[in-house]
Amino acid sequence: MLIGILYVEFLYSERQGTPPRMIQLIRSFILYTALFVLGISCSLAQSTFIPLNDDYYHLIDRLEIKRGKFSEGFHSNMKPFERKAVVALTDSIRKERKVVLTKIDYTTINYLRGDSWEWTLSDAPDAEVKEHQLSRVGSIPTTRQRKNRTFFSNPADLYSIHNEDVDLHVNFVTNNYIGNDNNTDSRLWFTGRGVEIRGIINKKLGFYTYVSDNQGVFGKYVRDYAAQYNMPGEGLAKQTRNNGTDFLSARGYISFRPLKSINVQFGHDRNFIGSGYRSMILSDNSSPYLFLRIDTHLGKFQYTNLWTSMINYENFRGGDLLRAKKFTAMHHLSINLSDKFNIGIFEAEVFSRDSAGQGYDFNYLNPIIFYRFVESYLGSEDNALLGADFRWLVAKRVSIYGQFMLDEFLTKFYFNKEGSWTKKYAGQLGFKYVDAFGVPNLDLQGEYNVARPFTYSHRDGARNYTHFRQPLAHPLGANFREILGIVRYKITPNLSLYSTMVWANKGVDYDGKNWGGNILLDYDTRAGDFGNTIAQGVPLFTRFIDVRVSQMLAHNLFLEGRYLSRREESPRYTVQQSTRLWSIALRYNIAYRQQTF
Repeated sequence: MLIGILYVEFLYSERQGTPPRMIQLIRSFILYTALFVLGISCSLAQSTFIPLNDDYYHLIDRLEIKRGKFSEGFHSNMKPFERKAVVALTDSIRKERKVVLTKIDYTTINYLRGDSWEWTLSDAPDAEVKEHQLSRVGSIPTTRQRKNRTFFSNPADLYSIHNEDVDLHVNFVTNNYIGNDNNTDSRLWFTGRGVEIRGIINKKLGFYTYVSDNQGVFGKYVRDYAAQYNMPGEGLAKQTRNNGTDFLSARGYISFRPLKSINVQFGHDRNFIGSGYRSMILSDNSSPYLFLRIDTHLGKFQYTNLWTSMINYENFRGGDLLRAKKFTAMHHLSINLSDKFNIGIFEAEVFSRDSAGQGYDFNYLNPIIFYRFVESYLGSEDNALLGADFRWLVAKRVSIYGQFMLDEFLTKFYFNKEGSWTKKYAGQLGFKYVDAFGVPNLDLQGEYNVARPFTYSHRDGARNYTHFRQPLAHPLGANFREILGIVRYKITPNLSLYSTMVWANKGVDYDGKNWGGNILLDYDTRAGDFGNTIAQGVPLFTRFIDVRVSQMLAHNLFLEGRYLSRREESPRYTVQQSTRLWSIALRYNIAYRQQTF
C-alpha cells in the first residue's frame, strides 16, 4: 500500500513539472523503501559481515586450504564474508576430523568462533578443540562466557546483549603509533579513536556501523601518494600543521535475507573480489562508497549484484560545492566446478548522467542482463569492463589463484596493430603455500600483477574506474608490473611475524604527455596510438620491504613493531627516494593499515 501511494505521488510530481533533481530523489526513495519493506516483511535469519582485514582473512584462507575443499557457506573470491558462514566453516572442520591441523590452528579456530560467538551458543563443547586450546600456554580464551557482568561478559566485546529480540555488540576501536621516517624532520605519529557497533534485530535485520576520528603524521611516501590520488583508503582528509593529516572514517550498512538463498546489503563500505593481496577487478583500496549488494547463493553458484554511487572528485556541481556523482553497475558469477576449483565471471559499467541533470540510469538496475548490450542500446559511451578469476586448491597445502580484467577490445587493433593503446587489460597470478616446506604455521604467498597503459581510464573523469580520486583496483593505477611476496609465521598462538616484499616497475608521465599510468587523465590525451608498452614513459622502480612483529595481548588487542624500507629510483630522472621507517603501535579491534605501494 505504502509503495503504491509513493508511486502515484511520483507520477503526479512528474506531470506537475517537478525539477529533475527532486524527481530523482523521489525515485530513489521509492526504490529504497520498496527494498526495505520487502526485506523486513519476509526476511529470514540474518548475519552481519566480517570487516575486510588481510591478517584476519588469511586465517580463514588457511583453514580452507588445509581442509582441501571450498566452504559451503561462501565463495572465497567475493568478500566480505558473513560471520555465520565462517563459523559454519569451522563447524565443518571440527566435524570432519580429517583435517591435519597444528595446535595453533585449533587456537585460530577458537579465535574465529569467539569473534562471532553469537553463532556458537547452541554448540556442545568440543573436547578436542578445548584440549588443544588449554594445552597452549598463554592462549587467549575467546568463547568462555562471563555471566553477571555488564561489560566484557564475552572477551570479544566491550558490551553485548543476546536474546530473542536483539543481538548487540559494542566495541571501542583505537589505533595508535609513534615512529620515525628518515625523510622528514617531524616525528611520525597517529591516533584514531572510535566505536564499532553491530547486531541483529529480531533475527531478521542485521546492522553494522563504524566511526573513528583520526589525526597523525604519515611517512613521506604516503603523503606523496595522497597528493596525487587522495589519502589512501579514505575520503575527505585535511592537512594540518607540521605535515599532519586529520580525517574522519565511517562505514555502515543494513542487511536482510528476503529468501533463504538471497542476501541483501545496503550502506557505505568496501567490497573485494579475488583471493590475492591485490585485486585487479575490485579492491578495498579506495574510500568507502554507497552500495546495494545482492548475493544469490545456490550451492555451487554464487551470483553477486553490486550497484554503487561514487564521487567524481574532478568536478563540482552547484554553488555549495556538491561533488558530482558517478555510478557503477557490477555483477559477478562464481562457480565451483568442483570442490577444489572455482571460476568467476565479472562485468562492470561505470557511467554518469550529471550532464543531463539525471542520476542513476535505471536501465542498469536489471540484475541479469549483459551490461554491454544496455550500453549499446542507450547509445552511451559508458566505461564497460569484463573480467574473470579462478582459484584452485592443491593437495591441502597450496592455493593457486588469478584474475584477468579486459577494459577495451577492438579486434582490428587488438591482434593486427602492435602496441595499440586499445589493448587495455590487467592480470594477476598468485599462490598461497601453507605450512611451507613442512614448517608448521609458516605460510608463503607470491603474486604477480600487471596492467597495460590506459587500463581503467576513460574519456572523462566521470567514467574512469576510480572513486574519490582513488583507483578501485590496484593502488598503482595502470602501466606497471609488480612482483609481491608475503611471509606469515605464527611463532606462538598470539605472536606473529609478517614480512611483505614488493618490486614494482611503473611508467610515469613526463614532458606533459600522458603515457597511460595516471588513470585520472583523459585517455584522449595519450602520447600515441601505437607502440605502447608496459611501463612506458619514465620507468620508476620501487622496492618495498615491510617487516612487522605482532603480539596479541588480549582479544583483538595488538602490540606491534614495524620496520619499513622503501626505495624509489628512475634511470631517466633524478627521482630517488630512500625511506627507512620504524614504528611501535597499539591497536584494538581495527585492521592494520597496510599502505603497501
